[in-house]
Amino acid sequence: MGMKINAQLPLPADLKAEYPLSENIVKIKERRDQEIRDIFTGRSDKFVVIVGPCSADNEDSVCEYVNRLAKVNEKVCDRLMIIPRIYTNKPRTTGEGYKGMLHQPEPDQAPDLLAGIIAIRKMHTRAIEESGLTAADEMLYPENRSYLDDILSYEAIGARSVENQQHRLTASGMDIPVGMKNPTSGDFSVMLNSVVAAQNSHTFIYRGMDVTTNGNELAHVILRGGVDKYGTCIPNYHYEDLVRLLESYQQRDLKNPAAIVDANHSNSNKQFREQIRIVSEVLHSRNYNPELKKLVKGVMIESYLEEGCQKIDENRVYGKSITDPCLGWEDTKRLIYKIAEEC
Repeated sequence: MGMKINAQLPLPADLKAEYPLSENIVKIKERRDQEIRDIFTGRSDKFVVIVGPCSADNEDSVCEYVNRLAKVNEKVCDRLMIIPRIYTNKPRTTGEGYKGMLHQPEPDQAPDLLAGIIAIRKMHTRAIEESGLTAADEMLYPENRSYLDDILSYEAIGARSVENQQHRLTASGMDIPVGMKNPTSGDFSVMLNSVVAAQNSHTFIYRGMDVTTNGNELAHVILRGGVDKYGTCIPNYHYEDLVRLLESYQQRDLKNPAAIVDANHSNSNKQFREQIRIVSEVLHSRNYNPELKKLVKGVMIESYLEEGCQKIDENRVYGKSITDPCLGWEDTKRLIYKIAEEC
């Protein structure tokens, strides 16, 4: 085969034993998981805000960001459920570029997956210990989630992965909410078929084992916009899109109908400041239509300490995205308070 083995990676159980969770973290996660479950099952009317960097590239800046979120959370926790985005795997359209901390713990150095696995576990653990907030990550590689499955409170499956059978089946074995993004084409039926698959039980091969899952009744959709055949962005956060999604849900026998609206990506055409306006429109749509208020459980926002993005070079700015551009902290803080007032 045209590949070489660089290293034998540890089993997830061995890594967890080497980097265990404290009793405090276990209790925080249990409490947060129940709160989030209550939102997706309709027992709580809190609004979910999944917010953080496009990619988590540096432990110190990510933890500083999450600690700032925790202080805001103290003022809005009666209305909002803030879930930090700590995304450690970065999908690349062409396969080129920075692939996230899992691949490169140091963005300007060569890939080192063993160091990366350790780095992402330590970063997630530190963030919870310091802030009391459990986080979201993207399931880019289904078999790698076993290194973090005792830490995460939310997982997303991206636009390029949502049709993949292994992603769908692995999602069916999770006990936390998993958001299935619409594919880059914007197709609703593909996205909803993924939710159907994730909500049902399956038997398949996972990490060399024959496994059967229970099905995940908290699987739901994430609207992130699409692109047409010419590469033009087609947003899907407008009122008419949400009504169409509601009708599509009503035609299917699915548990806990729910949607999260991703305010960036193809919904904003990566114009990061547009996220503020998009979130406002989503809130207006929810408040106008009681059925949409039940369906749309939250929003996803890309945000970091500093606004915009930058190249990976020796002049990197601390807390500024090295992938997609993000809102800066001051805009983020104002937006979260606005959401708490209007949701």
